[in-house]
Amino acid sequence: MNRINKLFQTKKDHILSVYFTAGFPQLEDTLPIIEELTAQGVDLIEVGMPFSDPMADGVVIQQSSHVALQNGMSIRKLFSQLEKVRETTAVPLVMMGYLNPIMQYGFEAFCRDCARVGIDGLIVPDLPMGDFLTEYKAVTERYGISFIFLITPETSDERIRLIDENTNGFIYMVSSAATTGEQKSFDTKTAYFDRINAMGLRNPRLIGFGISNRETLEAVFRYSSGAIIGSAFIKTLEESKTVKEGVKLLLEKLSK
Repeated sequence: MNRINKLFQTKKDHILSVYFTAGFPQLEDTLPIIEELTAQGVDLIEVGMPFSDPMADGVVIQQSSHVALQNGMSIRKLFSQLEKVRETTAVPLVMMGYLNPIMQYGFEAFCRDCARVGIDGLIVPDLPMGDFLTEYKAVTERYGISFIFLITPETSDERIRLIDENTNGFIYMVSSAATTGEQKSFDTKTAYFDRINAMGLRNPRLIGFGISNRETLEAVFRYSSGAIIGSAFIKTLEESKTVKEGVKLLLEKLSK
C-alpha cells in the first residue's frame, strides 16, 4: 500500500506535513532536511522542485526557488540526491512542482524515477484536470503514485467531487484564493471549511497556505486531517545556521 494511504489509515488527525524547496538553502540540503524533519516527528514531507515561474507560490517560496536554481538544482540532480532516501526515512514523500520541467524530463520517465527512489505522491498545480484524466492518470497509477489536486474556496462542488472520485491520497485544501504565505488567523475561512466537510468526501483533506503559528495550526486541525506548512519553514531555514536548528525553530513557532 502507498505510504500516504497507510498514514491516513493509522493517523486520522493532527497530521503535520512540511514543504521545502529542494536545493535551498544549499544545494545538498535535500537529504539532511528530510532526515531532520523525520527525526523531529513530521508526518509527511513535500519536496518542492524549484521552477522559474511558480505561479501558486508567494514571495518566500519564489525566492527559495530562485536560490535553488542558482545553486544548480534540477530534477535530475534531485533524483540523484534521493537515491538512498528510503534508507533513512519511512515518512511519505510527495514531489511538488510545475508541469513544464516534468514534461521536459518526460512524464512517464519522471513517474518511473519517482517510484524507483520511493516517492509516494505528486502535486502539479498547473496540470489541467481534463489532461490528467485523459493522458496522465493511467501513468501515475501504473507507478503507484498518488496524484494530489488543490482546491480553493472558489472550486465548485462538481469539480471537487470529480477530484475526489479520480484521485487517491489526500485533497490539498488551499486556505484562500491567494498565493502561499503566512496569515494570522483563519476566522473568515470557516464557512469554506464547513462546506467541504459537509460533502462527505472519501479522501482526507490537508489544509495549506498561511499556517505559521499555533492559532492557524489549531484552526486547520479542527477542520481537516492536518496542516501543510511551507513558507514558514522556508523562513526558519533562512533564519537558522543549521537544518536541525531550522526544523526546531519551526516547531517552536507552531507551538506559540
